[in-house]
This record gives sequence, C-alpha cells and structure tokens, in this order.
Amino acid sequence: MAFTYASQRSAMAAAAALACLAFTSTSWAQDASSHWPSKAIKVTVPYTPGGSTDIVSRTVFEAVSKRLGQPIVIDNKPGANSTIGVTQTSRAPADGYHFVSVLAAYTVNMSLYKKLPYKPSDFVAVSHVADLPMFLFTSNKLPVKNALELSEYGKKNPLNYASSGTGASAHMIGARFAQENALNAQHVPYNGSAPILTDLMSGQVDMLFDPALVPMPHAKNGKIKVLAVASKQRWPGEPQIPTMEEAGFPGFVMNSWVGVLAPKGTPQAIIEKMSQTIAEAVQSPEVKDKLTQLGFGAIGSRPADFQKLIDQDTAMYKGVLDKAQVSID
Repeated sequence: MAFTYASQRSAMAAAAALACLAFTSTSWAQDASSHWPSKAIKVTVPYTPGGSTDIVSRTVFEAVSKRLGQPIVIDNKPGANSTIGVTQTSRAPADGYHFVSVLAAYTVNMSLYKKLPYKPSDFVAVSHVADLPMFLFTSNKLPVKNALELSEYGKKNPLNYASSGTGASAHMIGARFAQENALNAQHVPYNGSAPILTDLMSGQVDMLFDPALVPMPHAKNGKIKVLAVASKQRWPGEPQIPTMEEAGFPGFVMNSWVGVLAPKGTPQAIIEKMSQTIAEAVQSPEVKDKLTQLGFGAIGSRPADFQKLIDQDTAMYKGVLDKAQVSID
C-alpha cells in the first residue's frame, strides 16, 4: 500500500506541475499578445523587388506599420517559384514577428512539386489581402471576336497559350480553359512576362491569361485583343469587358491573389489583430486606390475565410495539374 500511495502522490504532484506550467505558458502567451507588437515585424516576400507582389506588400504593410506603430521590414527571398521564401518562414519563430506574403502559386505548389520542404500545416492563414483578376488576351491574327468564338476555333485548330513558367497562374488558368473546353492547345512557358507580350503582338503566341497592368494598354491601342476577365464580377477599371461566365463559360472563375501567412503556433490573438489591421489598411481610400491602379482588388478577409480559399484553390489546382500530368521533382 505504501508503494501505491507514493505513486498516487507522485502522479498528483506531476499533474499539478503540468497544470501550473500550462497556466504559466498560457499567461505568458496572453501577455505577449497584449503587448504586441513591441518591436519590428518581418514580412518575407518570396519574389524579386519591384514585382507586383513586392509592390503590393510594401504598399499594404506601410499602412499596417503606421497603424501598429512599429516598423515592418520587407525581406525579399525570391527563387524556386516562391518556395525558398516560404520555406524560410515555415522555420521562423511563431512569435508574431514573422509573416510571409504569398500568391495563388502557393496553392499550386502543393501539387506541382513532388516534394516540398514544408507542409500546409506549417502555416496559419492571416488575410486574403487582394485579388488579381486575370484577363483573356489574344493575338489579332486569330479570327475571333469573343471567348466563345475562341473556344470553337480552338476545337478545330491548334492553339498555344503562354505563361511566365510552369505552375504560374497564367499556366493554370490556360490549362483549365483548354481542359474544360476540349481545346487543341499547347502550353508555352516563357522566362518572364516581357517576351510573351512581344510574341502575342506578333502572333507567335495565340492567347494569354494575364493581369491588366501591362497588356491592357496594348489592347486599347488595338495591338492585341481582350475578350473577357476570369473574375466573378466585371473589373471596375474596365467595366465593358465581360466575365468568362457572361461570355458563356459558367463557373469559370479563377483569380490570382495575394495573401499573408504566419508560422503555425503564432498566437491567435496576434493573428486576429494583424488580420484586422490589414483589412483596415487595404480598405482605406489611399491603399485601395493604389491597389486598383496596380490591377488588384482590395479584400482584407478574416483568417477563416482565407483558409477556405486556400483549401478550395489547392483542390482545384490539383485537379488541373493531374489532368495536365504536370509535376516537378
């Protein structure tokens, strides 16, 4: 009986110690969250300086910094279709001072790469910052006036569609358009966007899904055609352009987007505060106008809504990639 009593007493003591530790840890986390932020915040941008993701991140987080009263440092870590910078953040402390800006390519990479140094469970969603509508542009050499005519033409004639690389948003949207409409279409990956536009204007490239910023002026000058936008609503900046759904393709909605993630384990109170602050920033007139000029639509969602979008897009892109039999070792 002495042994049993001692064991019970030891067990009770251990349980009390664990409870105390849990209480202390929780109290510390709550205290740290209540004083957040107390120093500079680091936001990794896994793309080159000067690109659209970089510009949007800097625009938004400059406004967030002013609201939080602490500096926010943008750290560009480009390479490997964003996986270098994302990997770095997955290994960062979950202390509320490390975040990463990602594009929809983040969800593509989950199925594009056979092996990744991180898992979706390594992150928590913070905010769906902004949408990037993708427009359907075509060469003037194609004898089509709208997206439906393009689809009919592509069923009888070979087409090609360009992108800035395997797994890019333009690749995924073009592949889905070809798959769902049984088009005889070949993907042509380029190293960057500039040569695509040159070849689109010359007729070397037949079609391209791309944001408005660079190609749209050429469409207005009559050097290429713009047939539709793959968003749910018409783009306010170009309200005369129909959506893909209006053009005859029900359910064809595919935007790129910019969002923010944090390492798993980041205190929920900090996640909520950062999400709320981002929402306030992107919906402010000055930031919203700047995003519109860049071709983005301000969102600023709650974490749960962004996670739902991540899950939906991950499943959708997996289907597209599986049908296209595309993967990277």
